[in-house]
Amino acid sequence: MVRIRRFEERCVQLYSEGTIRGFLHLYIGEEAVAAGVLSALAPEDSVVSTYRDHGHALARGVPMSAIMPEMYGRVSGCSRGHGGSMHLFDIERRFYGGNAIVAGGLPIAVGLALADAVRERPAVTVCLFGDGAMAEGEFHESLNLAALWRLPVLFACENNRYAMGTALAREHAVTDLALRAASYGLPAWPVDGMDACAVAVATDRAVATIRGGGGPCFLELRTYRFRAHSLYDADRYRDKAEIAQWVQRDPIPALFAQLRDAGELRDDDLESLERAADDEIDAAVAVADAAPIEPVEDLTRYVYTEPA
Repeated sequence: MVRIRRFEERCVQLYSEGTIRGFLHLYIGEEAVAAGVLSALAPEDSVVSTYRDHGHALARGVPMSAIMPEMYGRVSGCSRGHGGSMHLFDIERRFYGGNAIVAGGLPIAVGLALADAVRERPAVTVCLFGDGAMAEGEFHESLNLAALWRLPVLFACENNRYAMGTALAREHAVTDLALRAASYGLPAWPVDGMDACAVAVATDRAVATIRGGGGPCFLELRTYRFRAHSLYDADRYRDKAEIAQWVQRDPIPALFAQLRDAGELRDDDLESLERAADDEIDAAVAVADAAPIEPVEDLTRYVYTEPA
């Protein structure tokens, strides 16, 4: 969680300097979800993410030295610099995006789970998406097929209460998203998405159900993003007092206090973790600064096939 937070804070700095360009959707405030969900997975499992994907990629084990060059648009990035912030990808770690289209990852996740089921692979596909995706047709089609075919997929909705700039109650007639998902006949329950331990426990339970042949599950992870939708967003649709209230529930100091009270961390351990993260980020920035831009003659190399 500290690595994710410090990485994103450095990305804000690099974006402000003009080093990182394009869109940048920050995960600050939601780190407990990535840490809790992805810690429950095995290497053979698959992960499908959203455009707010930095935290997911880091928690899945995608090296920071491959993510930062991708943010720069450099050829040594995890997507050869073609995707940037919203399209992080790592086939070795079965991390299938980074998808810029709202709800675009849901059908992909169902397809991956179907492939595992047909091949009788004991794997689970986790699909992370936001509350805004539940207003899209792909959500309903995907949950219906997954439930009908009892596919090994975990639908993990990061409900941060704002789809871009639209409050939950202004978009959904039924704001209990777990209840809506349950209407498709799959186990679904809400989780405190600001509590990493609660997220981990819920994910362990869901993954165990899926691996046991119980079919798909749905988690509504109730969380909050502390920053605007993206760095282009003026964030005028939220009350500042509301943001301040949620910041009081910051998942990182909350987990640190829990671990400290349990005798697992000392007071100075958080600073040590932050220094280690900063050192890792410095090294990743150095790699990105030195990485080459893809030659012009290679720009269509992965776009078009050579004629037969």
